[in-house]
Amino acid sequence: MKSQGFPSAAQAALLFLALFLCELVVALALRDANRWLGLNEMQMGVLAAVLGNGCVFAGVMHYQKLTYRALFHQSAASARATLVLVVPPVLLLVPGLMLVIVTAMNLLVRVVPLSAWEESMFSRMADGSVAATLAVCVMAPLLEEMLFRGIVLRGFLQRYSRWQAIMGSALLFGVAHMNIYQFVVGLVLGAVLGWLYERTRSLIPCIALHAAYNTGTILVSDLPETLSFADTVMGLLAIGLATVCGALALRHLLVAPVARWPAP
Repeated sequence: MKSQGFPSAAQAALLFLALFLCELVVALALRDANRWLGLNEMQMGVLAAVLGNGCVFAGVMHYQKLTYRALFHQSAASARATLVLVVPPVLLLVPGLMLVIVTAMNLLVRVVPLSAWEESMFSRMADGSVAATLAVCVMAPLLEEMLFRGIVLRGFLQRYSRWQAIMGSALLFGVAHMNIYQFVVGLVLGAVLGWLYERTRSLIPCIALHAAYNTGTILVSDLPETLSFADTVMGLLAIGLATVCGALALRHLLVAPVARWPAP
C-alpha cells in the first residue's frame, strides 16, 4: 500500500452515498418547484445530476485544495498534445469496445431478461430528445469522469498498486449504475478508462472515449436490426482494423518500454 491519498475504498463508497443523497434532495426540490419550471422527467434528472454533482465536487475539491485545471489535466504533457496525439487513437477503440460490450450484454439479457422498468429506463435514455442526448452524451461523460477518474482513481493510485486502483475504480463505476446490465458496461469501460487515465493523468482522453461510446450506443440503436452478410463482414473488418490501429498507436505513445509520453 502507498501513501494515504483521498479517497480510500471506504471513503469512495461514502462519497457515492453523499452524491446519491445530494441528487435525491435536489430532485425532490425540483419536483416541488416544477409547477414554475415546467421541466419533464429527463430534464429534471439532468438538472438534479448537475446540481448534485456540483455540490459534492465543490466540497471534495475544497477539502483537497484541488483546482479544476489540476483535476482535468495533471500530465507533464500539454493539454493540446494530449488532445491531438492521444484522443484520435482512443476514438478508434470505440467501435471495438462497443462490439465487445454489446455482445456481452446480449448474452447477459438472454440469461437475465430486462424487467419492464429497465426497458422503460433504457428507452428514455435513447429516446432522441435534447435532454436525453445531453444527459447521455455530454453530462454523464463529463461528470462521471470528473468523479471516477479525476477524484476516485487519482486517490486510489496514491494508496494502492496500479491494477488494484484501476480495477477497484472500475468496479465502483459499475456498481454506481445500480443495475446488472450497466454494471457490465461500467466494469469493462471503467477498466479501459482507468488504464488511460493512469497512463496520461488527464481526463481529456477519458471524457472523449466515454462521450464517443455513449454517442455510439445511441446511433447504433437507429440502425436496422438485420444486415446483409456482406455488410456484416465489411463492418467487422472495419471495426477490427480501427481497433488494431488505435491499440498500436496507444501502445507506441503510452506503454513502456517504448512509451513516448512524459511521465506525470
